[in-house]
Amino acid sequence: MAVYDTHRAVKTLTAAGFSEAKAEAMIDAMGDSHDALATKADLNKLAQSTKADLRELELRMRLHLGAYVFAAAGLVIAVLLALEWLPR
Repeated sequence: MAVYDTHRAVKTLTAAGFSEAKAEAMIDAMGDSHDALATKADLNKLAQSTKADLRELELRMRLHLGAYVFAAAGLVIAVLLALEWLPR
C-alpha cells in the first residue's frame, strides 16, 4: 500500500509560494484520492489477468477456426460428390 506524506506535500507547496493555510486546504481537498491510484502490484496483477484472458481467447479462436475449416472441407466434398466430380 502506498503512503502519501501530507506533511511533506504541505512543505513542498509552501516552499513553492503557497501560504500554509492554502497548502493545507489543497491537501485536505485532495483527501485520500491517492488510495484510488494503481500500484505496481495492481498493474502486475492486471497484466497477468489480461495475459491469461488473451491465452484463453487465442485457444477459443483456434478451436473455432479449426471447426470452420473442417466444416468448409466437408461442404466442398459434399458439393463435389453431388456434382459427381468425385468417384464413389
